[in-house]
Amino acid sequence: MLSLCAIVWAVSVNAEAQLASKIPKIGVLSSNLPAGRSEAFLQGLRELGYLEGKSITIEWRNVQGRADLLPAAAVELVGLNVDLIVASDARAAVAAKQAAGTTPIVVAAAGDLVGTGLVSSLARPGGNVTGLTLVSPELLRKGLELLRELNPKLSRVVVLGDSQSQSYAAQLREMEVAALALGLQLQLVELRGLNDFENSALAIAKGRGGAVTTLRSPFINSQNQRVVDLAMKSRLPAIYSDSQFVDAGGLMSYGPNYDHLFRRAATYVDKILRGAKPADLPVEQPTRFELVINLKTAKTLGLTIPQSLLLRADEVIQ
Repeated sequence: MLSLCAIVWAVSVNAEAQLASKIPKIGVLSSNLPAGRSEAFLQGLRELGYLEGKSITIEWRNVQGRADLLPAAAVELVGLNVDLIVASDARAAVAAKQAAGTTPIVVAAAGDLVGTGLVSSLARPGGNVTGLTLVSPELLRKGLELLRELNPKLSRVVVLGDSQSQSYAAQLREMEVAALALGLQLQLVELRGLNDFENSALAIAKGRGGAVTTLRSPFINSQNQRVVDLAMKSRLPAIYSDSQFVDAGGLMSYGPNYDHLFRRAATYVDKILRGAKPADLPVEQPTRFELVINLKTAKTLGLTIPQSLLLRADEVIQ
C-alpha cells in the first residue's frame, strides 16, 4: 500500500512539474517603460487569456533610461530561457537582437525597423524580429502643421533630437521635407545626455525660434520632464509625439496611441507562443493617433488655443 501511494505521489508531482514547465515565460526589455504602457500590455494579454503568474510568467527588465545597461539586461533574459522577448523601443530591440540568437523578439513601439536592420521589410520581416513601428507617413509634418495652426506667423522651429537614436536620420529627413513644404526653417539642437540640457537652453535662446518640437528617441522620452522644463523655460509653444510629455506639463502632443500599440504587442506574443514565426508576421504601422492639449500650460504661456484645435483634440487637460 505504501509503495503504491509513493508511486501515485511521484506521478502526481511529475505531472504538476510538467504542467508548470508548459507555462510560457517571456521577457520584457525596456529603456524606459511608463506604468500605463506596461498595464496596457498586460491588459492585452488578459484579453487573450493570459494571466501573469498563472498562465504566463513575465520577467521585467526596465533600465530607466540607462541605455548602457540594455545589453546586460538582454543577456540576462536570454539566460533565463525565455520563450520570447518583448522590446519596448528600438534600443531595447537592438540589444535583444544582439543577445537573443534565434529567440523571437516582438517590438512594441519602435522607429525605423527597416533602417536599423532589425527587419528586412515591414511586410516580410524575414528574421526573428517583428512587432509594431512608430513610423507613419506625414506624422512629423502633422506636428509642424499643428504648430502653424497655433501660430500662423510661425517661421522658425527648434527641433530637439538625439543623433544617437536608431531612427534619428530617418526622422530628420522626414522633418526637413515637411519643413520645406511648409516654408519653415529648422534649428537642430542636440540632446544626447543630461549635460546637454544647459547648453540646449542657451542654443534655443540664441536661435530665436518660434516653437519647439522633438524627434523620437528612448533618451528624450526617458527625460520627458526635463525636456518639458527646457521648452517652458524658453517660453515657446511645443508639440511632442508622445502624450507623456503633456502629462509632464507640455503644451501639445500628436502621435500614435501608445497604449493601443502595447495592447497590440500582446497579439504578437500570442501568435508566436502558438507557433507562428516572427519572419511571417508583418510589422504593423500605427492606426490610432491622438491629439492632446494642456490648457493649463497654454495659460502659463499666455496662449489662446484656437477652437479648431480644441474641437479636434482627443484629450484636453484643464
